[in-house]
Amino acid sequence: MRLTINHTKSGDSFYVIRSVKRNGKRSSETVKRLGTANEIKEKYGVDDAEAWARDHVAALNEHEEANNHKVLIPMMTDAIIPIDEQRSFNVGYLFLQKLYHDLKLPYICRKISERHDFTYDFDSILSRLVYERILYPSSKLSSFGSSKDLFEQPDFELHQIYRALSVISEESQFIQEKLYKNSLNVIPRKTGVLYYDCTNYFFSTEMEEGIKKYGQSKDHQPGPIVEMGLFIDRSGIPLAFSIHDGNTNEQLTLTPLEKQIVRDFELSRFIVCTDAGLSSESNRKFNNFGERSFITAQSVRKLNKELKAWALSPEGWQLEGSSTKYDIRDIEDTPENRNRIFYKQRYIEGYDEKRDIGFDQTMIVSYSLKYKAYQSEIRNRQVERARKFLERSPSAIDNKRPNDAKRFIEKKLVTVDGEIAEKKIYRLDEDRIADEARYDGFYAVCTNLDDDPADIVRINKGRWEIEESFRIMKSEFEARPVYLKRDDRIKAHFMTCFIALLVYRILENKLGGKYTCSEIIGTLRSMDVTKLGSSGYTPAYKRTKLTDDLHRFAGFRTDYELSTEKSMRGCCRRSKGL
Repeated sequence: MRLTINHTKSGDSFYVIRSVKRNGKRSSETVKRLGTANEIKEKYGVDDAEAWARDHVAALNEHEEANNHKVLIPMMTDAIIPIDEQRSFNVGYLFLQKLYHDLKLPYICRKISERHDFTYDFDSILSRLVYERILYPSSKLSSFGSSKDLFEQPDFELHQIYRALSVISEESQFIQEKLYKNSLNVIPRKTGVLYYDCTNYFFSTEMEEGIKKYGQSKDHQPGPIVEMGLFIDRSGIPLAFSIHDGNTNEQLTLTPLEKQIVRDFELSRFIVCTDAGLSSESNRKFNNFGERSFITAQSVRKLNKELKAWALSPEGWQLEGSSTKYDIRDIEDTPENRNRIFYKQRYIEGYDEKRDIGFDQTMIVSYSLKYKAYQSEIRNRQVERARKFLERSPSAIDNKRPNDAKRFIEKKLVTVDGEIAEKKIYRLDEDRIADEARYDGFYAVCTNLDDDPADIVRINKGRWEIEESFRIMKSEFEARPVYLKRDDRIKAHFMTCFIALLVYRILENKLGGKYTCSEIIGTLRSMDVTKLGSSGYTPAYKRTKLTDDLHRFAGFRTDYELSTEKSMRGCCRRSKGL
């Protein structure tokens, strides 16, 4: 190992690196980041950071030389392993643990513990709930059992987990506030644009109780639900969340959480971007004040007659950076044009009586051949499904939702002659199919910003990040169905899901965005080591580019052919920044 110094404008940074040979080629890898000169001086109380760093590397080399040797492990073919002895342990959680400590969650837990009268290790419980939600999502009972598969064993009892859930719920706002402020030192936060959306989670029960209420389930589940509102920043990193009764109008959830962000996070200048379902006039007016702004999707279909005619008119369309006006009827469907977005904008004057200020908006309508083809394909599939419904028994056709394929089936109670039919007559609703096709390719947003329309459209496109965050929580983290009954424990469950999402999203970012969610989580879950008696531990997982990137990010390695008990404990300490 040797010392390398990176000279930057902000000062010198010191790293420990080593030469390695892989596939017949030599390269270098970072073993450990020692820090900047100022960090070393402050942390270790030295005057000469470079001299300390060189002495430290020399000590590491001496230690490695003393421990780097071949080991013969005696094993017997006729010896049975001891009963109930655990020999396999997961070390993938160590990379989550590094971020858990980087976010200073142990410090947050210590502050919470000082305010409550309990004797259990609150930090140990919260950390395991977060790791298990990512690695082995299940019930709290199962999580307690699977936490024993981690290299560091739990030091708490099952009943203490349920007691801790009440504390997690009570301290939810405090945890969110501190996590945001601590995250600023872990990863750059792009809080100039905040995306907000709502989703809901269903339960394993059909009993409506507390915040579990019957409402419109986005998963089309018949039981009670709770609603979650979530803010993320422009990088896709979670910012804050709230939990509401399942029958709450989602338009009423934006302002309270936004006020919490302004108050606790000390954020006042940002753009709130939402979908059409959250674009009530009161929400827009709330963000038409101070240094706040809004960009919100607008349904073209629900515009008034005049605006709809303007939006769907084929004339007056532009491209970014050009003043040329286009007629979209003349645009050929070529690969080049499919990647273009045409737009038009219209200024709409308004007034906010409550604040006695102007409430002016700009409506921007975009048109894309690619989006048109996508919408057309989706609808054609639904029409085909509607045809199949007609071929089968029509008994369930009347039970249809707004976006269900059955909406294209028309029910007639009279004949073509105007007489009352003896039975219901079902057929394809060609008029509705044609009407929906009119809107293919069109997308509208409203904003109080004066920015370039193309920039507004680009910002709005970032809303896919929040949809992906909900998908990760529901699919990878298995946040639903929820098995808890008490309201405080339900809210605590989603607090741990939120922390897990924050930790995962930062890890995803630290890895350069090169890997999918399933690749990262699948790799972490597979990273087991096997204990070889008293000799140490050997990896039981496949080394890949992803595992190399994980080790590079964390500054330690678990993939040596054999790691002693001492070196594995060292990995645990380094994952905690010790």
